[in-house]
Amino acid sequence: MVRLGLATTLLAAASFAQAAHQKAPAVVPGAYIVEYEDSHDPTSILASIKGDATIRKDIRHELFKGASFQFKDLNKADDLASKVAAMSGVKALYPVRRYSIPEHTVHSTGSAVQEVVAKRDTGNDTFSPHLMTQVNKFRDSGITGKGIKIAVIDTGVDYLHPALGGCFGPGCLVSYGTDLVGDDFNGSNTPVPDSDPMDTCNGHGSHVLGLLSANTNNPYGIIGAAPDVTLGAYRVFGCSGDVGNDILIEAYLKAYDDGSDIITASIGGASGWPEDSWAAVVSRIVEKGVPCLVSAGNDGATGIFYASTAANGKRVTAVASVDNILAPALLSEASYSVANGSLSTFGFTAGSPSAWANVSLPVWSVNFNTADAANGCEAFPDDTPDLSKYIVLIRRGTCTFVQKAQNAAAKGAKYIIYYNNASGSTKVDVSAVADVKAAAMVTSETGAAWIKALQAGTQVTVNMADPETAPKNLNNFPNTATPGFLSTYTSWGPTYEVDVKPQISSPGGMILSTYPRALGSYAVLSGTSMACPLAAATWALVMQKRGTKDPKVLENLFSATAHPNLFNDGTKTYPMLAPVAQQGAGLIQAWDAANANALLSVSSISFNDTEHFKPLQSFEVTNTGKKAVTYQLGHTSAATAYTFANDTSIGPAAFPNELVDAKATLVLTPAKLTLNPGQKKTVTVLAIPPLGLDAKRLPVYSGYITLNGTDSTGYSLPYQGVVGSMRSVTVLDKQNSYLSQSSDATYAPVAAGTTFTLPPAGKANDTLYATTVYPTIVLTLSMGSAEVHADVVNSKGKTIGQVLTFPARWNPRGTFEWNWDGALSDGTYAPADTYKITLKALKIYGNSKWPLDWETQTTEPFTIKYAAKSKRAFTA
Repeated sequence: MVRLGLATTLLAAASFAQAAHQKAPAVVPGAYIVEYEDSHDPTSILASIKGDATIRKDIRHELFKGASFQFKDLNKADDLASKVAAMSGVKALYPVRRYSIPEHTVHSTGSAVQEVVAKRDTGNDTFSPHLMTQVNKFRDSGITGKGIKIAVIDTGVDYLHPALGGCFGPGCLVSYGTDLVGDDFNGSNTPVPDSDPMDTCNGHGSHVLGLLSANTNNPYGIIGAAPDVTLGAYRVFGCSGDVGNDILIEAYLKAYDDGSDIITASIGGASGWPEDSWAAVVSRIVEKGVPCLVSAGNDGATGIFYASTAANGKRVTAVASVDNILAPALLSEASYSVANGSLSTFGFTAGSPSAWANVSLPVWSVNFNTADAANGCEAFPDDTPDLSKYIVLIRRGTCTFVQKAQNAAAKGAKYIIYYNNASGSTKVDVSAVADVKAAAMVTSETGAAWIKALQAGTQVTVNMADPETAPKNLNNFPNTATPGFLSTYTSWGPTYEVDVKPQISSPGGMILSTYPRALGSYAVLSGTSMACPLAAATWALVMQKRGTKDPKVLENLFSATAHPNLFNDGTKTYPMLAPVAQQGAGLIQAWDAANANALLSVSSISFNDTEHFKPLQSFEVTNTGKKAVTYQLGHTSAATAYTFANDTSIGPAAFPNELVDAKATLVLTPAKLTLNPGQKKTVTVLAIPPLGLDAKRLPVYSGYITLNGTDSTGYSLPYQGVVGSMRSVTVLDKQNSYLSQSSDATYAPVAAGTTFTLPPAGKANDTLYATTVYPTIVLTLSMGSAEVHADVVNSKGKTIGQVLTFPARWNPRGTFEWNWDGALSDGTYAPADTYKITLKALKIYGNSKWPLDWETQTTEPFTIKYAAKSKRAFTA
């Protein structure tokens, strides 16, 4: 069956407008990926579109036989695409979706003019993320990933960085790879590939590769987790913008063809469905024996059921993030004096803007309360002095940095220093406040010292320094708030089909690594982007130690030996394990994985929902050791997460959603098993979901089956399930699905009977009609839907077709908008008339042939007319 995915025309080039913080991958207008049947010769298909389209990528590979192409006439693109989808030999047709440059938080960076000191190697690995994941034990044992090839698909790498080898090509640390796009590529223009994957303008990829394999030729003693692996860098982003999934598919296939043993990427977007083309290709690579690790995403604020692609692909290892036990900060050095006394040094993190050169001013503070969470959040008092003569000191907390800066600027402030309310220091951005020339942050200790002096009536004078030239010092502060706990930003699973996502967790919050020399050489960043490469490095170490490259075996080993942690909401720790949907199996314990004598046949178990409940499942345990071991089986529950805030909610609650201590009952047979060396036995699991839960709120329960051995080893297996029916939940938010108009930036509903005068058929993209106001379909999905339709119903109540860009398949939750120029999916145009649009969304697990499995919402009636071809466009 051919699958035709969502497309958009140029008039809807923005594609998806996003509700709040919910992100949905945009599409490239008029661009598609076609997948051929394996036995079909694609010559006839490509020949049929030769005059209408240009080929973006010709991908004829054993794992994906297809091509991507761009239609020249965007007004006819979707009609032509439908014809291609119906052609003999076409297996599937997908839109080219666009994924943005990976998100990450920059806490601090080094100096662009910083000199690198001579190589320093103490022989001991004390890097805190390595201590957290047992990587240090490999280094102590001389296991460094030698002989393993890791491909990184990212923004490229500054391979001339001394800590990243200083060269590119055979014999170098970064020995293979390519640039698939070029510096100027932004996702919407034509890529200009070359053979050089240099990263000078972004930094993300350089940070990632440093976590994998940085050598100690650096001033901070940074050590890559697997310093002797061979790295491949595949650049898929320019200096800004995004990338199409056809380029991502090409990058993965190139990395596979180049003999990579592991492929890692910290790229993705909201999905929840494993069926899209990119995820499918990555899954096939795993099936061929190459582990693929992908970051779980940084959308934790959106709550549960927000799995990212391609991390949500079958057999793909999705990596969640935990926070570092330390809060490293690269602080610029400056000085201050109290009562014009001797100078003392302090460290600061420059913000944006950062015009601190030659600034020497006294400090002024709103108040002297270092526990004031809302310091600077209210308008400053009327008796505030002219703050242009001061550096304004404000405590971090409650409201935004920008709001505090606006209040200060209203009293003349040009220079602002925030002091932290937690460990360390981080970068602030108040560039939106025009009058502020420079901002920075100092530690809570520095801020407290200045406040104490000010409270005593003593003047504090701060002598700032240019952060580009000031000396940089690494400060490792203890993380007193969230050490080792799940990062609040890490995205939650499961998929809409209740597959376990993520699989594993790794340190990603507040991580020091390499950065492009032009951007400071070193940086402290946060994101699942940082967690994923460290996990990939541990895969390489275990590969070398155990002599296996089997993706399934490796994932099962890491899952069984991981350490689950308690739930932490960013400020408070709860006496319940964090749900599997947030942390997967838990924090990687790589040395334990490398030395495990018990091998489980699965990495997790999903009991699915109540309607599709699979209460009886099994897994095998194999003794790979040299001695007989007896295992006592048991299980421990994790927190149960309610999806919805109450019985009337239809959209998942934002983080932190309500967690309850509700336990499933598991009957494990046998309760104890003895395995001789090489012996394998089966364990059956009978699950009884937790009682007393409100099924309408869709609680997701989870926990861990435990195996404790007489050899003092312990293993665990994550499980999860849903109380309630996934098919019964509301997917279409009717209240927020309606008709609006393209001229309204707020997308408010239009009044019934609104008339739109549209360009003549096929002329929507002509500049003559640039001011046209279009009817805009606003669709909000409260949960993901595998298929969405938009039927056009005329004044006689007859459905005459679908809006051109529909059906839309494999949709995440969120709000989307489409402008309509009258085009229908069969290539014709709706005649002038009064219409309604009936929106239809298929329920999760719904059968598209069953009417009751569709949810519908019909818009208010509206009228369309067409302008005469010889006249200028009209507006509504």
